[in-house]
Amino acid sequence: MTTRAIHCLVVLGPTATGKTRLAVTLARALAGEIVSADSRQVYRGLTIGTGKDLADYGSGDQAVPHHLIDVVDPDEDYHLFRYALEARQAIADIARRGRLPIIVGGTPLYINALLDEYTLEGGGPDPDLRAKLECQSDDQLLERLHHEAPDIHARVDTTQRKRIIRALEIALTRTPPDDRPLPPLDALLLAPYYHRTETHARIKTRLDARLEEGMIDEVRQLHKNGLTWERLDQFGLEYRHVAAFLKGETSLSQMHDTLYFRIRRFCKSQDSWFRKMERAGKIIHWLPGGDTSRALNLAHLFLDGKPLPPPDFQLKDITYGPRSNQRSASSGEQSAR
Repeated sequence: MTTRAIHCLVVLGPTATGKTRLAVTLARALAGEIVSADSRQVYRGLTIGTGKDLADYGSGDQAVPHHLIDVVDPDEDYHLFRYALEARQAIADIARRGRLPIIVGGTPLYINALLDEYTLEGGGPDPDLRAKLECQSDDQLLERLHHEAPDIHARVDTTQRKRIIRALEIALTRTPPDDRPLPPLDALLLAPYYHRTETHARIKTRLDARLEEGMIDEVRQLHKNGLTWERLDQFGLEYRHVAAFLKGETSLSQMHDTLYFRIRRFCKSQDSWFRKMERAGKIIHWLPGGDTSRALNLAHLFLDGKPLPPPDFQLKDITYGPRSNQRSASSGEQSAR
């Protein structure tokens, strides 16, 4: 029996481009609920530094329902396996209630896990089991893997110890497949678009605002509440560099400038992910200036089962720099208008 796909919207894009605000606008107009696809917003207490923008969701009876935000304590491990499971469950529940799932976030790994229906065998990482496996040689691990799960053994990369250990971890914890698999997703991908120079300006404005809102105090309080400097470093970007400032390893101005540079570089890496998604055949509708009206028009066509126009441009065709024989960023933006 064929399982009917779940219609959903995905709002993605680089950092500081207004994804949350656009997603909330769509949710209010289309009876939707938000499913976060952000690897840090799952943690309680990481609010300013992760840009949860909780005020955008509203409050009381007028609040837009949202999922997978503030679901674990910051000293817990949260990984792709758990995210994919919990996000799929949230999406299916939203759809069963007749609401529209709207996935929003800037963690491409999480988004791809949902769109590509990754098959995640076995349980999540198990530190105790992994520690025991680390004590064994590669030959011992491979022999045990062949005995426990010859199918996994046949496809594992035997040249990388880390992958051998993870493969055996999967083999020892996997369970029979669910008799009620979650339906596939039929998704419309929407993304606010700004020229790179404007995105950089937005990054700086947002960074300055977060510092004014108390981001340093947030990190200080997290450490006071028991998070180690090492754990804060693992959260990257804002938490890593503010922690360095609090430890006296850098000045306030140095911290600001370094963080601004690192966020810009992170934005560039996100762009690379989205270009890769387009090259793999995914259609992303880029919305200059986060055009809400165009987003709503596309969403209505999609939900009504009507043909969608092709994207005005694709990020993979936009280049920055002196390569004049290729399409430029400015010409890509002009074609979108």
